[in-house]
Amino acid sequence: MNAATNAPVGGDRQTKRRRPRFLPDRKGSVAVEFVMLIIPFALLIFSIIETCIAFAGQQMLTNATETVARQVRTGQIRSISKDDLHDLVCARIQILVAKDCPELEVDLRSFNTFEQAAQLPFPISNGDVDASGFVSNPGPSLSKNMLRTFYRWPVFTDFLTRQIDSFKDGKRLIFATVIWQNEPFDDI
Repeated sequence: MNAATNAPVGGDRQTKRRRPRFLPDRKGSVAVEFVMLIIPFALLIFSIIETCIAFAGQQMLTNATETVARQVRTGQIRSISKDDLHDLVCARIQILVAKDCPELEVDLRSFNTFEQAAQLPFPISNGDVDASGFVSNPGPSLSKNMLRTFYRWPVFTDFLTRQIDSFKDGKRLIFATVIWQNEPFDDI
């Protein structure tokens, strides 16, 4: 307390501070600013989440392709139908994709040289994967082989669809390719 004026030091805390008359009323400005910022922030967050999930799907597809290729390379798989090959890869990625992997395409081929494998064209035609020539033909021991897997990954964030190359139906292609020479196993 100030002895001379008998008033509390620092002024009366009970009185409201008055804003100057020239400042406009700012009631509701926080809500308006929040709405203006939440939309781009939400788009950014959803795009990041979707990109992370697509990256995980790409990694799972790559791991599945390498695992199946290892089984062919070591002679564990010597003959397999295209449907069985599809199911073998699908079983390894099914945690992130639709049941029975309807968007998955597989291609397993044998070549005489690695140069022939390198000359195989990328199977995109009319904005989609052209799987009409895909086969399941693993080679004998010491042959050169290539396993290619393609998956049409759905893109849900419309903002992200416009920023990446995608198919006509708004899906994005993820794929994996493995080229190897088979081990010297006994051909039966």
